[in-house]
Amino acid sequence: MKKIILPILFLLCFLTPRLHAQEFNFTVTVNTKQVSGTDQRVFEALQEAVTNFMNNRVWTNIRFEEYERIEGTMVIVVTDKVDNHITAELNIGLRRPVYRSNYNSPILNYVDNDFNFTYMESQPLDFNENSYMSNLTSMLAFYAYYCLGLYFDTFGLYGGDQMYRAADQVVTQAQSSTEAGWKAFDSYRNRYWLLENFTNPAYRPIRQFLYEYHRLGLDMMGNGKVDEGRAAMTKTLDYLKSVYSSKPNLYYFQILNDTKRDEWKNVYSQGPQQERTKAVNTLRDLDPTHSEEYEDLLNAKPKF
Repeated sequence: MKKIILPILFLLCFLTPRLHAQEFNFTVTVNTKQVSGTDQRVFEALQEAVTNFMNNRVWTNIRFEEYERIEGTMVIVVTDKVDNHITAELNIGLRRPVYRSNYNSPILNYVDNDFNFTYMESQPLDFNENSYMSNLTSMLAFYAYYCLGLYFDTFGLYGGDQMYRAADQVVTQAQSSTEAGWKAFDSYRNRYWLLENFTNPAYRPIRQFLYEYHRLGLDMMGNGKVDEGRAAMTKTLDYLKSVYSSKPNLYYFQILNDTKRDEWKNVYSQGPQQERTKAVNTLRDLDPTHSEEYEDLLNAKPKF
């Protein structure tokens, strides 16, 4: 069973000297089906390089045991290659263990459509927090810090602050890049806004949702207190509703819906009718294109 790291441990470890322990255990895949006929050696080298960059680098001051490393997936779907310039999209997923269970809750399911970069076989992936060195390493570092921020937010209230600041440093340095995805005016759906939704004080209830939903909800359910945990999770939907009422088109809502939809449907396929009705009413507002799927939950037979 994967050991849960308590929030207080996170806070204490930020104050300790850097320890050589890797945080991630990402499975990295480079999908080249759309560029068949291209020499595959460069893509094999890229897959190995990205895997080593994400999993062998130390990103924080927090000591992780091998069995505590954060599980995730990165699928780089290559759509074109001209000389050394690769056009691709990144599909990234992140999971978080639930206390005393074998269940891993998804906390990120995201597609970056502007994952474009220059890469040569055997090219070292260098990264410096204080300067922009390449689009590839800046994008990878951004997602490393962003994922750590999300992960820590689910264990401690606003626990990801330091990681979001590190991600913001990457975004700031990347403003000199000519590649898309870093600037506010490029699009309303890119890395800039992905981070902004977590650093803007107006949206802090979302981060309160992340903490209470996972720590007071899912972990409580994993500890055998199913009704108490589900009730706590239902309460956290009010945090999302408060932000949605003022900013219904917030970028992160689309990502959250795609990440949590199946989990929400599973959680609210059981429980008291009144609780399910309250949850469904909120989820239909947050995720209107899938409202019928939530409505089906109202007719599900409660399981006790």
